[in-house]
Amino acid sequence: MRIKDELKQDAIIQATVKLVNEIGFVSSSVAKIAREANVSPATIYIYYKNKEDLLVSTYVDIKQKLSEALLKNFDESKPFRDILKTVWLNGFEYVAKNIKHYQYAEQFSNSPYSDLVDHVKVEKHFEPMLKVLQKGIDQKVIKNVPHEMLAAFIFYPMMILSNPKLCKTLELSNENIEQAFTLAWDAIKF
Repeated sequence: MRIKDELKQDAIIQATVKLVNEIGFVSSSVAKIAREANVSPATIYIYYKNKEDLLVSTYVDIKQKLSEALLKNFDESKPFRDILKTVWLNGFEYVAKNIKHYQYAEQFSNSPYSDLVDHVKVEKHFEPMLKVLQKGIDQKVIKNVPHEMLAAFIFYPMMILSNPKLCKTLELSNENIEQAFTLAWDAIKF
C-alpha cells in the first residue's frame, strides 16, 4: 500500500476545485483532475473511493477550512455583537482570499452531490458558533428563530458581497463592510 502524501492530496483538491469551477461536475472526470493535479488517476484512488467521494471530500475540506477561518480569534466571553462581528469579518477575509473554494462550495451545495454529505458531521465544525447563537437567543440579544434563518441573514449577505461575480460594482471598503454588518445585525437583533 502506498503512503498518502499531503502535498499530492492538496494538489488533487485544488485541481478538483479548479476544474469543477471551469467545466462543471459532470465534465470533471478523475482523469482530467489527475492530469490537472499532475498525478496519475491511480493516485486519486489512494485518497478517494471514487469521483463522488473526491467531490464530497473536497466540499467537506472547504467547509472545515471555512469554519476554522470564521472561528479565528473566537472568544465567547465577549459581547455577542462583537463575537458576531469578528466571525463576519473573518468570513469576508476568507471568501476574498479563497474565492475559488467559495464558488466550488456554492456550486456543490446546490447540486445533487450535497445529498451525499454528512451534514451533522460538517455542522460539528461550526458548533462553537451555533452555541453562541443559541446563547444570544436565550439572552434575548437576537431573535428566537431557527439557526438556518439566522445564518441566512448573517452569513449570506457577507458571502454575496464578497463574491465579485455576484457583486460587481460595489467597492468593498471598510465603510461598506461596516454598513453591511450593521444591516445584518439589525436584521437579527432582538
